[in-house]
Amino acid sequence: MNKKCLITTAILLSIIIAGFYKFIIQGSVSESTDGRTTILLSDSERNLVLTEMRAFLSSVQQINQGIAEDDMELVVEHARKSGKAAQTGMPGTLVGKLPLPFKKLGGDTHAKFDQLAMDAEDLGDRDQALEQLSALMQNCVSCHATYRIDI
Repeated sequence: MNKKCLITTAILLSIIIAGFYKFIIQGSVSESTDGRTTILLSDSERNLVLTEMRAFLSSVQQINQGIAEDDMELVVEHARKSGKAAQTGMPGTLVGKLPLPFKKLGGDTHAKFDQLAMDAEDLGDRDQALEQLSALMQNCVSCHATYRIDI
């Protein structure tokens, strides 16, 4: 390989790596005045993320009600609504704007909903469901303490 070809290859590789880092790891973020990381999205992307968060909150309320009423079918139904299946259909452009730690936290939250559904169905143990719900809510609190979503 000649020197010109090596330089061109190195430049292209640097651009690809920078793009990978921006799309997969960093996302579209900036610092906010309140100390949280601001995730910058379009209006429609922001609405999609906030809709998902409201669905989480609705699921949590119904799960809590199911635990209080010893209605594990209600717990299972609403935990499944916010499990991994709820992630389908997220546009790639949106996913690319989300920083990696946010994506990991979101994936873990969906997984915790799925685990809660499985355990509630298999074991029917209210105390365990309540413990799992508490652990799941720690993800919600952590996310809201760390991130904000702006346009």
